[in-house]
Amino acid sequence: MSEQFSPPLPPPPRLLVVDDSELIHRLLKVRLKFERIEINTASSSTEALQLVREFEPDVILLDIDLGVGDPMDGFEILSELKSDPTTKDIAVIFISGSTETMDRVRALELGAIDFIGKPFEVVELKARIRSALRVRSVVRMLAQKARIDGLTGLWNRAFFDARLEEEITAAGRHGRPLSLIMCDLDRFKSLNDQHGHLFGDQVIERFAQLLGAGRTTDFACRYGGEEFALILPDTDREQALQAAERVRCSIESEQWLDHPGLVVTASFGVSQYRVDLDQSLMVEAADQALYRAKETGRNRVEHAQPDLDERLIA
Repeated sequence: MSEQFSPPLPPPPRLLVVDDSELIHRLLKVRLKFERIEINTASSSTEALQLVREFEPDVILLDIDLGVGDPMDGFEILSELKSDPTTKDIAVIFISGSTETMDRVRALELGAIDFIGKPFEVVELKARIRSALRVRSVVRMLAQKARIDGLTGLWNRAFFDARLEEEITAAGRHGRPLSLIMCDLDRFKSLNDQHGHLFGDQVIERFAQLLGAGRTTDFACRYGGEEFALILPDTDREQALQAAERVRCSIESEQWLDHPGLVVTASFGVSQYRVDLDQSLMVEAADQALYRAKETGRNRVEHAQPDLDERLIA
């Protein structure tokens, strides 16, 4: 009998409890231990804001009053979280002994999704946490859809811009290589005119599949129209040239059943990260290499030249 394999479970959602009471920390860890939730705790605003960035919680249980010596209260912590694009979508539930209606109103107006009074019923708290996790899941799904190209399923231009900036920062901080490939389909307008836009869409979809079939650590993006980009972390120039050549050969050898004998090609430009190249210059260097590939016959892979990079910087 063949051994049966099941896919691994996704990681459990993360809950951060921010309260100056150690008793509350212990109580919640005991009462929520069967909920398949990873729990972390913070007793001060400083610790809370640090853990938010390290722990990356899905839901935060946040008390209003964190003690006399704390420089921030729960409202100020929430305001800071909501003003930061990287933390603004975390679901925040206030837990507080306050019975003031205006505290509830203020919490909700600042962006909290719920408010639970102390002492609380654990059954009710569990239900509200589950509800918050569902909200968080929907927000993530919508955010991801907003960054995905509808035709190809690749990441879109907005994602590309944000991700390339992140990868450049990481490459500079850790001294890791980073490469960028810009590419587009050759004579795509003529292909559309001769064979129709439906077939043009088919070509774009197939090219996107080929471009996205590489390493899971790479980011294949639709840059616009028939132009695409591939961000390759931890990749030097030679490796990037090889990756571009693989895609070039794949699209050139593709068979189109409704158009026998038709050959579709693409051109590629490769740039390599350097400390003196920011995001726009790295894209421009790859674009210039792509332009050179077009000018020298198409269906080619070209890399950015050092003297070209220097002219861009100047």
